[in-house]
Amino acid sequence: MNITATILAAAAISASSAIAPHAHSASRIPENQPVKNVVLVHGAFADGSGWRGVYDELTSRGYHVSIVQNPLTSFADDVAATRRVLARQQGSTILVGHSYGGTVITEAGADPIVSGLVYVSALAPDVGESTGDQFADIPAPSEFVIETQEDGFGFVNFEKFKIGFAGDLSDADAAFLRDSQVPINMSIFTTKVSQAAWRTKPSWAVVATDDHAIDPRLLRHTAERIGATIEEVKASHVPFLSHPAAIADVIDRAAQALLR
Repeated sequence: MNITATILAAAAISASSAIAPHAHSASRIPENQPVKNVVLVHGAFADGSGWRGVYDELTSRGYHVSIVQNPLTSFADDVAATRRVLARQQGSTILVGHSYGGTVITEAGADPIVSGLVYVSALAPDVGESTGDQFADIPAPSEFVIETQEDGFGFVNFEKFKIGFAGDLSDADAAFLRDSQVPINMSIFTTKVSQAAWRTKPSWAVVATDDHAIDPRLLRHTAERIGATIEEVKASHVPFLSHPAAIADVIDRAAQALLR
């Protein structure tokens, strides 16, 4: 696999304070809080079911939560899938993206119903940039390896899946993710975004400090570039699975901050 393919493949996986792994506030949202809707967007090699822990946390607090199922067949298809779910929301919405899902929410988040953006170990291109362009200066860690099939769709290497993608999950959970991964059309990573919602919407970013799919330095650089409120969690590339309460807390705080 050449360096260009490595950089593009790695893109699939899209004032600082630390998040305590198990500290969270389970209180229900106030009745007068204007933002009560949350839409969750997964990244590459996965589907929406990985958000279950975050979904349970947020719904227990009174949020209305919807989960996008990206087909991962083209960038346009994934943005369209997200827009369909946004169209079903009644009222202001927080749009959340993981990994490559950050590129999707960057484009789809321009929808007027979206009040804020939350990037979870995610990428955030600018207008005219692609997901792959994000890796020009800080490439993906060597532990993250993508294998592209003859039809142009990619899978994460089976042998390195856990260390590259889900290092803080149990062997059994990492194996399930590995064996149920959804391939992505690799051409997605060269598709440039036409809108950058973070330029006009307040943003929050979770930096996973033990991420071996996207270098944490790139996550932090990206978050700083978009002017996001940054929060760190000691986790692998999938903090929404290993620390769902912490991720729910960030989303909750984002919604509450929009009161001010």
